[in-house]
Amino acid sequence: MVTIISGTNRPSSNTLKVAKYYQRTLKLKGLETHLFNLEDLPPTLISSDLYGKRSPEFEAIQEMIMKTTKFLFIIPEYNGSFPGVLKTFIDACNFPDSFYDKKAALVGVSSGKYGNIRGIDHFGGVCSYLHLNVLPLRLHIATIRMELDEQGNLFKEDTLKFTDQQMDKFIAF
Repeated sequence: MVTIISGTNRPSSNTLKVAKYYQRTLKLKGLETHLFNLEDLPPTLISSDLYGKRSPEFEAIQEMIMKTTKFLFIIPEYNGSFPGVLKTFIDACNFPDSFYDKKAALVGVSSGKYGNIRGIDHFGGVCSYLHLNVLPLRLHIATIRMELDEQGNLFKEDTLKFTDQQMDKFIAF
């Protein structure tokens, strides 16, 4: 199973729009994916789902993670890095089984001009610790508000070129 993770719990985020764009485009390329939005994390994540205690809601999420062999993380920039909720989600998953020797691709998004370069680098360090093998082509989509049309599609020529290239490499990875 391939799972796309929208790396924030912010409602109506551009991150989710990009995740849905990737899902639609990968389907056109013949790859079915599952989209997991961190908005769907249980509200008890911090109080009961960390450190071995598990709610039934998180058990279902853990099962989905265990079945996943490839992840595509869409990660917004939060304070020069990646969202804390993404790290908390990773921490709540079973270690090391959840991510060990699986594959991932990383896409950074930001409203600024660097496309979350630093956050993707930080998250890459977490992936290394988890033994999560990361596709070398990491994308950084800057000024995200100017990259999406009204339907939530990326439309700029260079962005389309590089996202298409990354998706093709991800499928073959």
